[in-house]
Amino acid sequence: MASRTRRRGSAPAGLRRRRLPMRLLLPTFVLVALMAMLMLRGYVHSEILADHRVQEPISKSEVPRDVLKGGPVIDTRDGRRTSLDVPDRELVLTFDDGPDPKWTPKVLDVLKEHNAHAVFFITGTMASRYPKLVQRIVDEGHEIGLHTFNHPDLSLQSRERIDWELSQNQLALAGAAGIRTSLFRPPYSSFAYAMDNESWPVTEYIGSKGYITVVNDTDSEDWKRPGVEEIIRRAMPEKGEGAVVLMHDSGGDRSQTVAALDRYIDRLQDKGYRFDTLTKALNAPSAHTPVAGVEALKGDAWILLVQASERTTDVLVVGLAVIGVLVFARFGLMLILSALHARRVRRRDFRWGPTVTEPVSVLVPAYNEAKCIEQTVRSLVASDHPIEVIVVDDGSNDGTARIVEDLRLPGVRVVRQLNGGKPAALNRGIANASHDLIVMMDGDTVFEPATVRELVQPFGDPRVGAVAGNAKVGNRDSLIGAWQHIEYVMGFNLDRRMYDVLGCMPTIPGAVGAFRRSALEQVGGMSDDTLAEDTDITMALHRRGWRVVYAENARAWTEAPESVQQLWSQRYRWSYGTMQAIWKHRRAVVEKGPSGRFGRVGLPFVSLFMVVAPLLAPLIDVFLLYGLVFGPTQKTILAWLGVLAIQAVCAAYAFRLDRERMTHLISLPLQQILYRQLMYVVLLQSWITALTGGRLRWQKLRRTGAVGLPGGGSAVPRPADRRPVG
Repeated sequence: MASRTRRRGSAPAGLRRRRLPMRLLLPTFVLVALMAMLMLRGYVHSEILADHRVQEPISKSEVPRDVLKGGPVIDTRDGRRTSLDVPDRELVLTFDDGPDPKWTPKVLDVLKEHNAHAVFFITGTMASRYPKLVQRIVDEGHEIGLHTFNHPDLSLQSRERIDWELSQNQLALAGAAGIRTSLFRPPYSSFAYAMDNESWPVTEYIGSKGYITVVNDTDSEDWKRPGVEEIIRRAMPEKGEGAVVLMHDSGGDRSQTVAALDRYIDRLQDKGYRFDTLTKALNAPSAHTPVAGVEALKGDAWILLVQASERTTDVLVVGLAVIGVLVFARFGLMLILSALHARRVRRRDFRWGPTVTEPVSVLVPAYNEAKCIEQTVRSLVASDHPIEVIVVDDGSNDGTARIVEDLRLPGVRVVRQLNGGKPAALNRGIANASHDLIVMMDGDTVFEPATVRELVQPFGDPRVGAVAGNAKVGNRDSLIGAWQHIEYVMGFNLDRRMYDVLGCMPTIPGAVGAFRRSALEQVGGMSDDTLAEDTDITMALHRRGWRVVYAENARAWTEAPESVQQLWSQRYRWSYGTMQAIWKHRRAVVEKGPSGRFGRVGLPFVSLFMVVAPLLAPLIDVFLLYGLVFGPTQKTILAWLGVLAIQAVCAAYAFRLDRERMTHLISLPLQQILYRQLMYVVLLQSWITALTGGRLRWQKLRRTGAVGLPGGGSAVPRPADRRPVG
């Protein structure tokens, strides 16, 4: 009977379809939408599906003689094979390849000045991008003809491609001016007598679709830019005859065309020539037919999408420029300022002040750290600086406190409290601390014997209120661990050197940081207003005028997330917490004194380099993918390799400063592609959470307890690191 109690409509657990999480769905949708906009933009710029091949002339044996010797207007509709000439002293000016935003308006101005009319054979790509010009052409009494969408040689295309070119060209025209047209000019066409066995079948097929093909009698060859007078000479009709004249209003510099057009019309009007549209010159019905209903809606939607893609691409290009400036500015600042920092603190005569020997209270907030806590505490007991250790058990249910108590280590105390979160645990630790200098660390972190000593030496300077240590990834053997190792060395520690020199350190890492009790009391202790209490407290100290510095030799080994899910949770909290901290301290921008200095220097740096830059960074990969697929491939690869080379130089320099082995940098190219997307998605989700007013709960990462000191345990410091830095 139990098997029959399942509610109707429910499916067995194994058969239930897993829904894609919104945190993945929305960022993925944004990236796909951006790629779609880029591809649409590439299509209307003839970067996608463009075919620039041109058919070589071949035999004309299958072309009717009447067509070869006939006029420029070829009618193959309903099986006809007729051609028409323009009446004497009638000139039909035709302009190909437009509309162009620079030259078409100038051509229209000249025509309007002389009360002349013409036919514009537009491409779908240009009409989609500049619909207002198409509308102006129609409004001023000119005629529109199709010139395909992407301007391929139709002699080399399939019938399916020809249909596509015509339908897309009409779609663009419908959206731009609300009309259809029956006039068509094939790309790369010239005179009727040039028709051959490849182009003639195309002309017949075009006629079967209801179009009249228009070639020309005279070709100005203005695209060669032979000079104004030469353009006029080549466009001249013969002895009072009528003619279809070929010119161009797009495709390059058309200044000679515009100048020649003005003189050409003036001279021939003086000789009694009329300049009119083709259908008026032939006394035929208009080539234009209004569109309505679904066809009009489709045209409007097409133009709307193209315009959206153009605007989106413009924004993306600006974003790419911004990220380029930010990346290069950050790398430049990091290289220069971190070098200055290293030279300053590594001088033999450098001292922060008097050597600090006073005892220190080390706070270890712990929640369910049973797998890690013993190594953490034992590493502290091995410290070569006098300390007391206070483990604040924040309501653990895995026996964390009992493990520490059973160790019965000297100088180690356990303080228990109900679960209240990390800020509450730290504040409880501060209240129980016996000393004025307080070190804070995570329950999964391992200190070297010299870490505490090195960390507190900057307090020899009475202006220093807090010190950031050098957090290291202990579990770096996996690929995701190696990526975080690169990030910690290059992104965090190199950044901290830069921020130290600039005087606007944004974050004391929770894994290894030290504070003066007086500084903590001045800002009210650790706050739970944000999820990044370490960033919040650091900004608060800056605003009170305290210096926050970086101690490179105060190394701490921490266990980084070992799965994408854990990394996601951690960085989501960091990103959202950082945004909260920036928002909380936003008034510093307009304040005076130390707070104002941090607000106008530190907050912009943090916002640009920790929020804006990572959010825009995927644009590099979006344009990389676009360039690889649609070209220019070689330039795209070279540009990306150039950026990667700069990143590699910075990473290698950071590894050299931290005395790290370079072998992990092998995974840098892959890290820059994949890891960047993950950080983008995390940041985007953080933005969405912030904008929608959502709140995050504290997330506990699963620990393995696999991180110890390098070499397996006691890790005797190198001789060069034994001397105090204070």
